[in-house]
Amino acid sequence: MATIVMVPQLVQQKLEAFTRLEPEFEDCFQFVQGVHGQKRFSSFSVAYTVRYLHSLWICECKTNLLSVSKTVKEYDGQLCLQLLRRWQEEEDTADVVAFLHRKLDMLPLADITRQVHEASRVHASDRLAQRLMHGRTVLLNRGMNLMQALDALFALPEDALFRSVCEACTQYGYLPEQIAVQLEEMQSPLYSFVPHQLLAQRNMQIMNKLGVNVVQKPADLPGERSSRATKSTEPLRPFAEHVVQGYQELTAPWHNNIMGKRFVDRPERSDAGTI
Repeated sequence: MATIVMVPQLVQQKLEAFTRLEPEFEDCFQFVQGVHGQKRFSSFSVAYTVRYLHSLWICECKTNLLSVSKTVKEYDGQLCLQLLRRWQEEEDTADVVAFLHRKLDMLPLADITRQVHEASRVHASDRLAQRLMHGRTVLLNRGMNLMQALDALFALPEDALFRSVCEACTQYGYLPEQIAVQLEEMQSPLYSFVPHQLLAQRNMQIMNKLGVNVVQKPADLPGERSSRATKSTEPLRPFAEHVVQGYQELTAPWHNNIMGKRFVDRPERSDAGTI
C-alpha cells in the first residue's frame, strides 16, 4: 500500500512560487556564471551592471524559496537592491564600484601560474596543468569583465550615467518604491528558512540541470579532468599490525604453555632416544 506524504502548506507555496520564478532564475544564473568567468564579455554596459545586480537578487530569491543553507552560497541579493535604490536616490556610484570589485576582483594570477609551471614538470603525464590553465583563464575572464564594467561606468558623465541607471532600473522593476516592497516581502514566511526534503530535491534537480548547461567547455568535461589522486607505489602494511615487544611464537611445549597442557608442535625426542 502506497504511503501518502503530507506536504506542509508553506512548502507547497514555496514550490509553486519557485515554479513561477524558474525561467527567470535559469537566465539569471547563467548570466551570473558568465560574469564570474565562464564568459568574456567584449563590452559591459551600465544596463549589464544593473542586470548583474538583478540576477544576484533573483538567485537569492531562489535560495530562500527552496530553503538552501546560506553556508552553501551567498549572493548578497538584498544588498544588491539596496545598492540600486541608493544609486537612484543618492546618485552614489562608489558603493556599486566597491561591490563589483569585491565580487569580481581576480585572485593572484602569479600563484596559479607558478602552480602551472610546477604541474607541467612534476605531473607531465596527467591533465593537472591543463586544468590549472583553464582555471587561470576563468580568473582572467572574471577580471576582464570587471574592467569592462568599470570602464562603462567611468566613461559617462554623471548625469548620463544616472539616466542610464534609472532606465535600466525601470526596465527591471527596481524603482525605489518597488524595491521597498520587494525588501519587505523577503520578511514574509514564503522566504523563510524551512528545510524540507521536497525543497532539497527541487534544488538538486535545478542545479544539476544548470550545471550541465553552464559548464560546457572541453576542459570541464569529466573525461578531460585530471585525476584527484594517484595509486600508491609502496607495498601496503597490514591494516592493524602491531608488534608486541617480547612476544615469542609458540614453537614447543615449553614456550607459552602456562597450563602445562600436553601437546606437540614439532617432533620431540625422549631420554631413551625415541620420538
